[in-house]
Amino acid sequence: MQIHERRATRLGRRSLLERQGAVGLPVFVLGRLSTKGVTVDLPVAPTLRPQRVRVFVDFWNFQLSANDVLGRSFRPDWSTLSRWLGVEAAALIPGVAASDLQFEGSTVYLSVGKGAGDVRLREWATRFLDRVAGVTVVVKESVKKYPPVCQSCHRPVGTCGHCGVPLSLTEEKGVDVAIATDMIKLAWEDAYDWAVLVSSDRDFIPAVELLNAKGRKVLHAGFPPRGSDLAAKCWGSLDLRPYLRGLERT
Repeated sequence: MQIHERRATRLGRRSLLERQGAVGLPVFVLGRLSTKGVTVDLPVAPTLRPQRVRVFVDFWNFQLSANDVLGRSFRPDWSTLSRWLGVEAAALIPGVAASDLQFEGSTVYLSVGKGAGDVRLREWATRFLDRVAGVTVVVKESVKKYPPVCQSCHRPVGTCGHCGVPLSLTEEKGVDVAIATDMIKLAWEDAYDWAVLVSSDRDFIPAVELLNAKGRKVLHAGFPPRGSDLAAKCWGSLDLRPYLRGLERT
């Protein structure tokens, strides 16, 4: 009976150590001491598993917000920005040290239409951005929405009554869903410990709340006061405005 109890205790202790390692807690390497036929497991030295960080970028939300902040077109240096968001930016939040973080890559999600400018954007995204070290690009199609409808007669309003320009809106088809799905899927696959979400879209709040409940930490990177509702649900938030000029192409 005593032999079985000691074996169960050792197995339980090993299981606890494995669980600690899975969540980034200190893991003690076991040594063995044998004397008079009795073997005892002794903790020798603690080791810490790096905290894995993965970045999820809502391209148009990020790009247009940065343009508004600077009052001009923002030209990010993606070779620097990608890793900066994953390590240096996360370490700026109190309680997080850069030495504890391991960058697992960035995924940039963007939508494109079928116009001439969109063709060039798609080529840039797939032939340049997707080849930047540590960056993966997900491209979704933009689709045309129907023109606005008059609130009085309920007929479509095809052109502006003042300047005569055709009225048509574009819709980002599937970008938000793709980001939320990947964040949850990769969390379930244990592919990261920390997620950096670069967006101001409050539609991500349900996904963030779910990840919080499952023990994953989501850091928000954005341009306050934009995205304040989303930032409030995240573990921490970083204001990108002071760093934009240092992250541009020269």
